[in-house]
Amino acid sequence: MTGGADPLAMVSRLSGAGLEAQSYRLRVVSENIANVQSTGATPGADPYQRKTIVFGAELDRDIGALSVRVKKTALDDAPFVLEHDPNHPAADADGNVKRPNVNLLTEMADMREANLSYEANLQMMKRARSMINQTIDLLRSGS
Repeated sequence: MTGGADPLAMVSRLSGAGLEAQSYRLRVVSENIANVQSTGATPGADPYQRKTIVFGAELDRDIGALSVRVKKTALDDAPFVLEHDPNHPAADADGNVKRPNVNLLTEMADMREANLSYEANLQMMKRARSMINQTIDLLRSGS
């Protein structure tokens, strides 16, 4: 941290980065849930493949602190689930359909964790803004 960085502004900035990262994570989880039944368009084709988020740390030079960012979106390499359904349009020659590698329990846990982290960052931002407003009020009343 640099000597001139305002701690309250730093908290707001870091919380904002956390909000942005968790918001992106929630969008990816929502996409995974929306595609839990999305099979390939042709017989034997691969279905929707689960997406994951890779977070990274990035130096925010304005405040001199490490901040979170979304480094990339990756594809989960877990195997697809095979289901025997010879009447399905995406069934291969053996009657098997490849289903997405999306597990609803995993997605719900990821969603809950992202939501809790989002809320924590939001509370930090609210508290920092409240402290800034209290400081301004103190300065006004002292002059």
